[in-house]
Amino acid sequence: MLTVDPAMNPMPSRPFVASAFLMILGAGPALAEEPANTLVIHADQGRTTINRNIYGHFSEHLGRCIYEGFYVGEDGAIPNTRGVRNDVVEALKKSKIPVLRWPGGCFADEYHWMDGIGPKEKRPTMINTHWGGVTENNHFGTHEFLDLCEQLRCEPYICGNVGSGTVREMQQWVEYITSDNISPMTDLRKANGREKPWKLTYFGVGNENWGCGGSMTPEFYADQYRRYATYVRDFGESHIFKIACGADGPNYRWTEVLMQKAARNMAGLSLHYYCGTGIKSRSATQFAEDDWFALMKKGLRIEEIIGRHEAIMDRFDPSKKVAMIVDEWGTWHDVEPGTNRGFLYQQNTLRDALVAGLSLNIFNHHADRIRMANIAQTVNVLQAMILTDKARMLLTPTYHVFEMYAVHQDATLLPTDLACKDYTFGDEKVPGLSVSASKDRAGKIHVSLCNLNPTATAEVSCKLEGSDAKPASGRILTAPAINAFNTFDAPESVKPAEFRDYAPAEGGFKVTLPGKSVVVLTLE
Repeated sequence: MLTVDPAMNPMPSRPFVASAFLMILGAGPALAEEPANTLVIHADQGRTTINRNIYGHFSEHLGRCIYEGFYVGEDGAIPNTRGVRNDVVEALKKSKIPVLRWPGGCFADEYHWMDGIGPKEKRPTMINTHWGGVTENNHFGTHEFLDLCEQLRCEPYICGNVGSGTVREMQQWVEYITSDNISPMTDLRKANGREKPWKLTYFGVGNENWGCGGSMTPEFYADQYRRYATYVRDFGESHIFKIACGADGPNYRWTEVLMQKAARNMAGLSLHYYCGTGIKSRSATQFAEDDWFALMKKGLRIEEIIGRHEAIMDRFDPSKKVAMIVDEWGTWHDVEPGTNRGFLYQQNTLRDALVAGLSLNIFNHHADRIRMANIAQTVNVLQAMILTDKARMLLTPTYHVFEMYAVHQDATLLPTDLACKDYTFGDEKVPGLSVSASKDRAGKIHVSLCNLNPTATAEVSCKLEGSDAKPASGRILTAPAINAFNTFDAPESVKPAEFRDYAPAEGGFKVTLPGKSVVVLTLE
């Protein structure tokens, strides 16, 4: 996990948003007007599948994410299955969680997996030096994580230790999990209660090796990656999708070196980007519109960063065999007052939900290169899906965006052209709307729209090319206040509601989006 990137450069224009103004056909510059909001959906031009793993999650041994968040122990009073909280599992299954990354983050490069297997009472403890200096009892290890993924019905994504681990340690971990051969690691797994190997597809060879994972140069890490990845072997019918540590936000040289020196040895290259918080208040809940605007601007910047990394990857890999894996992203505010600063526990407001919506729209539009993304983090840390307080649990506004957007998973991306009014604050401006669209296997079209302006309604005229589908239903996430959030005493203050403010129109439909809203429409 990296520190917050404070950069606030404006986002460049992009193919599916045309902001600022639209020239009237045949008129000179003096007659230019700010456009109406118009959207064209090319329903007959879909070619790219939106990989369901774009809606993935990240969970680290950090604060109360694993312990108290996912894992409460088998003997606790909170209802659980083999120590894993039932309520958290059911909520994440409802949102169709596709993949879960573990055990870090910075924790991954000081984690030694053999400390987390065998009888719990015999597992050695360790100090979590990155996050709060707490003692880790290693009761949640490989078996518990893979059991969690089986309960969630999601793919596991394991991040291996390059920073302080050895090649042999990483090789043996993969063998322990996936091999059914006669071998010491297979025998050890069976002795620990697991007869058959697990299915493991995604494996990260190190994490943030430019920082907490070893402070390496890209040249040194590229050589280390090739060395370690050589021994991340396939056993039986397994085929490991090897993911190299990628850049910290706009560190384009890192991508250049990794693609040049190791592209043919990797299946994916990661990217981390935390858009941070406001400019005056770092509080997750106490902020005004200036901080709302600042975060929208920072959130939108991820498209510039993705585009520039993509351009580098395209030079070395024009056929796009290497996937971009955005395996840490999200907002980063100050911790809640009175909590351990090393635990990164923050509340989650409507503002965070809008960042989630616009980010997922951007990832959808880059689905030809981005084939996984993992929001940080699933429970009780940073931009969490879920918060827990002993036996109580609540769903955050960000959770609701993921649940609403689940309709895009494994659907066909539909190209869109959007011309929209700017959201202007002071002497700065950003596009006022964000959108993506897809067609699922049943032929239904889903359109996700975000109105980033918290004070202005947006009327959008949509033309649907190549289809005569009409809006059949809609859902909306919004609230009266920009800093609305859910609490354990009022857990449903921000939740989705039915949305009906749309109407058929010639060649498409019209929709009216309230300020500060996320809307998902279904067309049939």
